[in-house]
Amino acid sequence: MNIFISGFALLSVLCLSLFVYTRTSLPSVGDASFKQFQRIYLVVYMLAMAGDWLQGPHVYALYDSYGMSAHDIEVLFVAGFGSSMVFGTIVGSIADKYGRRANCILYGILYSGACITKHFNNFHILMVGRLLGGVATSILYSAFESWMVYEHHKRGFSQDSLGNLFSHAVLGNSVVAIFAGLIAQFFADRFGFVAPFDVSLTVLTLMTVVIVFTWNENFGDKTSDLSDSFSNALKSIKTDHKILCLGLIQSLFEGSMYIFVLEWTPALTPETHHPATGTERHLLSSGDTSIPHGHIFAGFMVSIMIGSSLFKILSNYTNVESFMRFVLFVAAISLSTPIIFKGNQLFVFIGFLVFETCVGIFWPSLGQMRGKYVPEATRATIMNFFRIPLNFIVVVILLQALPMKTIFQCCVVFLILATMCQQWLYSLYRKSQMSENIENGSQMSSEKTTDRPLVEHKTPLLDVKAEMV
Repeated sequence: MNIFISGFALLSVLCLSLFVYTRTSLPSVGDASFKQFQRIYLVVYMLAMAGDWLQGPHVYALYDSYGMSAHDIEVLFVAGFGSSMVFGTIVGSIADKYGRRANCILYGILYSGACITKHFNNFHILMVGRLLGGVATSILYSAFESWMVYEHHKRGFSQDSLGNLFSHAVLGNSVVAIFAGLIAQFFADRFGFVAPFDVSLTVLTLMTVVIVFTWNENFGDKTSDLSDSFSNALKSIKTDHKILCLGLIQSLFEGSMYIFVLEWTPALTPETHHPATGTERHLLSSGDTSIPHGHIFAGFMVSIMIGSSLFKILSNYTNVESFMRFVLFVAAISLSTPIIFKGNQLFVFIGFLVFETCVGIFWPSLGQMRGKYVPEATRATIMNFFRIPLNFIVVVILLQALPMKTIFQCCVVFLILATMCQQWLYSLYRKSQMSENIENGSQMSSEKTTDRPLVEHKTPLLDVKAEMV
């Protein structure tokens, strides 16, 4: 049994143990109305993520089966990230003004359109599909969370339950990813590479129907136009350094994560030398198939599930602003393994598993902090603002023929910068806590001062009575 299968088995046991521990030993939310709200959101969110995961494993394979060159495929991928970068903020503002529920329905329509384009062996039609998919991805990572956070605050649920909901979303997303990969492979083997996209189309249609019948609409600031939404979002970022920190952390960490998704296969694949084929390396090429991609991917997903459980444990003992400093630093160290231990599959694989565990902690932590600090009126707009540098990072890396060592060095630098931003956020959090404590102390002091004359007036009366006796 190789290290990848052994690692998956060990991680599965650890994941199950942590899941049981968090279910039995940590306090849970007993509010029936919250549990119902959680089910309504998670059903839709899991269907939305399933629609995305079903497509991912076979995008490159489908383009390759159409006889497209590696360069054309890279252009298509760049177009997807570029579309998300350019149109993301516009979509976010539309969500805040015209409704987050409507925006989530739009996600289903756009991504379904992207699936339909996969039936055509035509570069320009496929390009349209990539553009639609890029816009849909921006909606997926902003509008759904914005809808949920608004409803969570509106219904008066506690801040701790918000973190609990994010943790369940990450856990469920990992399970969905594993099953989506298996289902996509099943249909691809029997009906061809376009079949998983038809399954995704079905799931996205179901998701849209569920939203229509179970979600109510909510808005950010629907009285302002799109230009006002942009300016208000920029003003919030400039005036509140906590929001700026969160945005920088999101861009740096997720940029590293997306680059990692493109690079983990060559980093784990044993080096082979083919002098006749030249030295050019394409970032998105399928490469050597000697490693068990399915087992490795499953191991990564289980690591994310472990991270979501660790988030619950850490949140029970300290605040998220504090422990995320160490999580981001560990993530930076973990992605240095391909640099330090190049060619050592065991050490690199362990480093990647640690990084994915950090990803599992990162998602619910970021969601909880955004729910605390990002203003409701421009929530979706601000979230998509910070997808601009994120997508820019990925596009630049895609367009450069950089050596793998250089790419991972960039990732390590990004994550160290994210750690520094998290330290900045923690210091701002500490200052705000101290200010609140001082204000509370001043208020208590003033209350005591107000009460003091009554106490001082009683004492002489008691002394007079004592003298009379």
